[in-house]
Amino acid sequence: MTGLTNDEVKRYGRHLVLEEFGLKNQLRLKGSSVLVIGAGGLGSPVLLYLAAAGIGTLGVVDDDVVDLSNLQRQVLFTTKDIGKNKAEAAIQKLYSLNPLLQYVSYPFKIISDNAMDIIRNYDVVIDGSDNFPTRYLVNDCCVLLDKPLVYGSILKFEGQLSVFNLKRSDGQYSCNYRDLFPDPPLPNSVPNCEQAGVIGALAGIIGSMQANEAIKIICGTDQTLHDKLMILDSTSMQQVIIQIKNHNARNRIKNLIDYEDFCGVSHNKNKSLESKPMAMKEITVQELQKLQKSGADFQLIDVREPHEFDICNLNGELIPQGEIPHSVDRISRNKQVVIHCRSGARSGNMVQWLEKNHGFENLYNLKGGILAWAKEVDPSMPTY
Repeated sequence: MTGLTNDEVKRYGRHLVLEEFGLKNQLRLKGSSVLVIGAGGLGSPVLLYLAAAGIGTLGVVDDDVVDLSNLQRQVLFTTKDIGKNKAEAAIQKLYSLNPLLQYVSYPFKIISDNAMDIIRNYDVVIDGSDNFPTRYLVNDCCVLLDKPLVYGSILKFEGQLSVFNLKRSDGQYSCNYRDLFPDPPLPNSVPNCEQAGVIGALAGIIGSMQANEAIKIICGTDQTLHDKLMILDSTSMQQVIIQIKNHNARNRIKNLIDYEDFCGVSHNKNKSLESKPMAMKEITVQELQKLQKSGADFQLIDVREPHEFDICNLNGELIPQGEIPHSVDRISRNKQVVIHCRSGARSGNMVQWLEKNHGFENLYNLKGGILAWAKEVDPSMPTY
């Protein structure tokens, strides 16, 4: 068959017999290139299905390493991959699935300094990232380079999906991420999957849909989710599609910026030393253990969610992060108060918020949280 080898004809046979798809679209897939940002929960199904479908070149960007907690949803990896870079481990798995393709790994963080050079080489970009700086960076880069972007996100039981910056049949470009979200949320106001959790199968659902949108873009169909946002509730399987209003955000994107600063997750490097906040007080898990054994009079507060507390806890007082602003009177001002969460991130945010807004001077963050306790004090403690 012209343009396909005998092996490819057999491998992609179920595409070829599709009357609405056929040889023409299979050759489009073979001649295409797709870049996947993130090889995690969304990236895993995206990469598996695009490799199986016969995309000519697949690029994978991820600077993270495989962790045991990833395996609940990141189905591209196995226990043997723990500790390996995700981009490199992903390509090893994809090659065993389909050795006929070209794979390119980028085992480092995508930032303003390298994004344009990476993205310009691909026909379609798929965003499987889990943080706002990367989402805005990838969006702006795709706008500047006229690349279509397939967006997906998941949290708890909800998934979102859209296609941004697609050149429509009328020659105009569809809405982009900034038309939907002009400004990032306040720092720490939106929990991530580590904090709020996510049902593993949802990553497979949304990731597979992202792969499907990419295939439709490559094959030239107008029936993509451009100018629309699909929201899926996996508990009821109800799906809502809303129209995205065009706010002409494209015209305001002129160049790449410092996205961590834009999203409020880094301090301005040019600020004077006098303008920096005071260092947060912390104690280690070993120091907490000594406090407990000594019978010292102190307060231990757990700011995780009730379902996290049920898995494992340090016998602290449970005040979930979202309830802290309404429970300030439950926090002692007359003795040492140790606040903890799973990793130290949420509790650190709460310590700083309470110090800034309510003048506390007796608060200590537990460095490393429950994870450090399980690793360094009580290895028998179940973690998640």
